[in-house]
Amino acid sequence: MNAIEIKNLTKNFGPKQALAGLNMTVPAGAIYGFIGENGSGKSTTEKIICGLIHESGGSVRLFGRDYTDADVRAKIGVLIEAPGCFPNYSVWNNMKLQAANLGMKNAEPEIVKVLKMVRMEGAASNKYKNCSLGMKQRIGIAMALLGNPDLLVLDEPINGLDADGMRIMREVLCDLAQNHGVTIVISSHILGELEKIATHYGIVRGGKMLCEMTADELEASCRTYVALKAKDMNRAKFILGSRYSRVEEDEAGYIRVYDITTPEETVTCLYENGILVSEIKTDKIGLEEYYIDLMKEGRK
Repeated sequence: MNAIEIKNLTKNFGPKQALAGLNMTVPAGAIYGFIGENGSGKSTTEKIICGLIHESGGSVRLFGRDYTDADVRAKIGVLIEAPGCFPNYSVWNNMKLQAANLGMKNAEPEIVKVLKMVRMEGAASNKYKNCSLGMKQRIGIAMALLGNPDLLVLDEPINGLDADGMRIMREVLCDLAQNHGVTIVISSHILGELEKIATHYGIVRGGKMLCEMTADELEASCRTYVALKAKDMNRAKFILGSRYSRVEEDEAGYIRVYDITTPEETVTCLYENGILVSEIKTDKIGLEEYYIDLMKEGRK
């Protein structure tokens, strides 16, 4: 079963069209990386899924039922932008208030459980205003987990976190998906971090879905390249560029030659032209470069 099925979704804000026939499929149990430029329609889509705004057209189904169904709505946990907490209240009291908003009875055991799930059990007595950004994001996820949702929708939960905060967030999200069966839709501009946890991707531009793929399909689609440094970099780049279709210099100062069968082929080409290679390696582009290339193609 799919957790989310969206067909031909449109949304207009006056004369502006934010979504223009977007289609989206999120399998149950997936960590779905939702990627796009600012203004591409990510947040609008997430807000429609969560019932915060209404669509202008199209359909949204969650776990096989219309997204307006009350029983389905109860299966969704949401963290969009920032958790709504009282700064002078403790983490525990903010959680109690959220539980009361949800009409939960005997909420204490549930609060203990979700705080443990997000690695915040030791900070329950801390005032919210004294928590770090990473802690606040995890508190927001804990609030979203109250009521045992099957679907978690997170808008930019890792932006602004330090390296340790990102690591903890990765561990939390993978644990929720793998050990608790929660489907997660997560948008982020930090694609290197997203690549470490996502099982599926959706790339959106101009209110439309450009492509959807699994992590394995992304891996298969990412182009391989040989990266090298030579004694005469300018001449090496010229010679390789005259022979291969895509040759470029990256930010680290390496010449990249794409879609080469073996590095030996590149070394031989340069050696035959009197150029010695001082360093060489093979690699494959990651999600960030794949996304940038896709955006460039879309602008042509």
